[in-house]
Amino acid sequence: MKPPLMKSAERTVRVLETLAEARGNLTLSQLQQRTGFPRSSLHGLMRTLVELNWVEADPATSTFGIGPHALLTGTAYLKKDPALPFARQALDDLRAEVGHTVNFARRDGAHVIFLGSREARDAPHTPPKVGGRLPAHATALGQALLAQLTDGEVAALLPATLAARTEHTVTDRARLAGELDRVRVRGWAYERGQCTPGVACVAATVDYRIPATDAISCSVPDGLAPALVERVTEALVRHTRALAATLRREGIR
Repeated sequence: MKPPLMKSAERTVRVLETLAEARGNLTLSQLQQRTGFPRSSLHGLMRTLVELNWVEADPATSTFGIGPHALLTGTAYLKKDPALPFARQALDDLRAEVGHTVNFARRDGAHVIFLGSREARDAPHTPPKVGGRLPAHATALGQALLAQLTDGEVAALLPATLAARTEHTVTDRARLAGELDRVRVRGWAYERGQCTPGVACVAATVDYRIPATDAISCSVPDGLAPALVERVTEALVRHTRALAATLRREGIR
């Protein structure tokens, strides 16, 4: 049995995560609603976080948002990860070959976090920036990584209710399990409009860890011809395999 979490530390982390995921600043009441924490505790916690520059307060609107020290911590994580320099080079090479937006992400529980991105210069859509987080079940990146786990592990990992990001998001567990089986057979994931309307995405894992924690994706227009999707997929798989081989050769685990 895991020891209980320290309440004050847990609340601090949950508040910062809630602010980071919000589209804009939040009022104290909105924070209370989203976290479920008592208003009295939140008031003192927010005052402390503002004083330490982890949170910024907007007196004009009485709202709160993520502060600069949160950025410093996130940047430090990117700087220390030994796989990222090699992943960035792989993204550069892949984008140069296929011409579409490519992303490098890592699974974080039931989500994926974007650690690297190279946008197509003429792309009409904009993918999540570095540091963005999306539900794994709704993305090709996440589906590729979930397929590395057993059905039991996936069931225990995902929330009881799978949120829909678009009308095409797979929210039925049985249907998702079937899709993960297909990913395991063919070795890559493919989704159309499940995360972003009008955008299709193909993804493959970077197999330098077991199970894989990282994956690379390529975003393309939903209506791209199948032959072109096949060409993108072939390039993606080839580059992810090359990156995995490089990371293993460098002793990065």
